[in-house]
Amino acid sequence: MKIKRGDMVLVTAGDDKSDVAKPVQQVLASGQKVVIEGVNLVYKHVKRGHPKSPQGGRLRMEKPIQSSNIVFFCSQCNKGVKLGYRYNENGEKERFCRKCSTTVDVVSPAREKYSSS
Repeated sequence: MKIKRGDMVLVTAGDDKSDVAKPVQQVLASGQKVVIEGVNLVYKHVKRGHPKSPQGGRLRMEKPIQSSNIVFFCSQCNKGVKLGYRYNENGEKERFCRKCSTTVDVVSPAREKYSSS
């Protein structure tokens, strides 16, 4: 998946569908689900003695949503776009917006060329 923690995304489906970009808090290990700040809020009822709530009660927390229901928000285009990968002239791998072709960030440094000896 091309979405990383800290990226601004738009929710495109479900009850929390909106036009406001929100940051990704966590990408789960499977890569198929993400936790987004303020999206898919639920209550978890906990007993007394719980580390987060020693007196017990209801905890409000974000649950993961499917990664197919989000799209990256490009600040240059001001809309949700698809991302792509490419190598720049220095040989670094970077993520880029497929609409306006601006670089989002560098994913990995340049690799050394293999010598044929």
